[in-house]
Amino acid sequence: MTPKEVLEFAKQNEVRQVDLRFTDIPGLTHHISYPIDQLDESSFEAGFGIDGSSIRGWAAINESDMLLIPDPTTAFLDPFTEIPTLVMLGNVIDPLTRQKYERDPRYIAQKAEMYLKNSGLADTTFFGAEAEFFVFDNVRFDSTINAGFYFIDAEEGRWNSGREHNNLGYRPRVKEGYFPVPPTDMYMDLRSEMVEVMIACGLTIECHHHEVATGGQCEIDQKYDTLLKSADNMVLYKYIVRNVANRNGKTVTFMPKPLFGDNGSGMHCHQSLWKEGKPLFAGDGYAGLSQMALWYIGGLLKHSRALSAIIAPTTNSYKRLVPGYEAPVNLAYSRRNRSAAVRIPMYSASPKAKRVEFRPPDPSANPYLAFAALLMAGLDGILTKADPGEPLDKDIYDLSTEEMKAVPSMPASLDEALTCLEEDHAFLLKGDVFTEELIETYIAYKRKNEADAVRLRPHPYEFSLYYDI
Repeated sequence: MTPKEVLEFAKQNEVRQVDLRFTDIPGLTHHISYPIDQLDESSFEAGFGIDGSSIRGWAAINESDMLLIPDPTTAFLDPFTEIPTLVMLGNVIDPLTRQKYERDPRYIAQKAEMYLKNSGLADTTFFGAEAEFFVFDNVRFDSTINAGFYFIDAEEGRWNSGREHNNLGYRPRVKEGYFPVPPTDMYMDLRSEMVEVMIACGLTIECHHHEVATGGQCEIDQKYDTLLKSADNMVLYKYIVRNVANRNGKTVTFMPKPLFGDNGSGMHCHQSLWKEGKPLFAGDGYAGLSQMALWYIGGLLKHSRALSAIIAPTTNSYKRLVPGYEAPVNLAYSRRNRSAAVRIPMYSASPKAKRVEFRPPDPSANPYLAFAALLMAGLDGILTKADPGEPLDKDIYDLSTEEMKAVPSMPASLDEALTCLEEDHAFLLKGDVFTEELIETYIAYKRKNEADAVRLRPHPYEFSLYYDI
């Protein structure tokens, strides 16, 4: 919609509040609301003032004033508010320079798309991201100077099979939750409700299903879209999933590994490049790929260890990225093989369907930063003609020790991933998509507030191991 159409839409739907949203560096969505009479056509240029000093990774207290400019193309009616509310995403602007704010993740995604067009290699990139999540009934956690614990309860949790009361016995076995019908799949209706709300808010949904893990692991797949639109859609997707669950008395987490000993949640990212309406990844090479696509894969594999700090950005991410749980720890590519970091889907022979799927990302990632970083790595691969090596069509986990030594792997911790990003980020700086200051700020924030914060705390299991040492 245009600004004028947004105002007419608000009038037709008797909107009384307008809600503007943006994301911080780690990816949490923030919002601020105004009575609808505060919104007019001039608002789409003048914007609304906000304080950026309390947003994680943003401005210092002495330079905190920011402007939030509504993007009319993102408008939708909030399906969860009692008062009719119009929602729009905002672009963050420096009020002095009137330039877009360098630390606004959405601007970084916009710059990545501009860099692609300016490169002449392609004019459009499509992303299709598959974010998995868990549905729980109760979660408790705390961490103090003398205590630290978490407790998860899920009606569908396999650990509840021995529950004495209200136990009907239908629960997925560990690692065996893929595609069961109800009543084992307890959340078909819940997911269908989520899908209905998503469609009403403008998302295009392809399918939904139970995932591999017990404890209510689910997946809802959206149709691919351009990089920026896909990132916007992922933000909306998470908002809807959480709120539909909440109004049904459930809680959802996008933590990649909330349960010990079962599969974690990924966010596999399908990617392709197009130019003048034609797909560029289809060709007569391996798995029907073009040379450009193979170089793109080479770029992803070349920079995977650095990318990990952005696409698997939490300490919990590295509880998922371990062998034996379908997680792509090893950096290789293959057609159909889901144990490889890069998979080439073979569902269709159509050139338009030809794409690469990068499997290490998880849904704790900020989609704006993650998608932008993946594109930059792939483009660097094309520009440098990065050789992806030989494909690996065997099950990686069946390889011998000697064969495994030749396959590089993802970092084993967030701290290691941040070090990799420190050492390898020049590809992100091209076209000023990411800035050196942003990379430094990101690494410092993650290391102090997450990697070190977890490393310095005693772990509950350490008491089982060492209390009587």
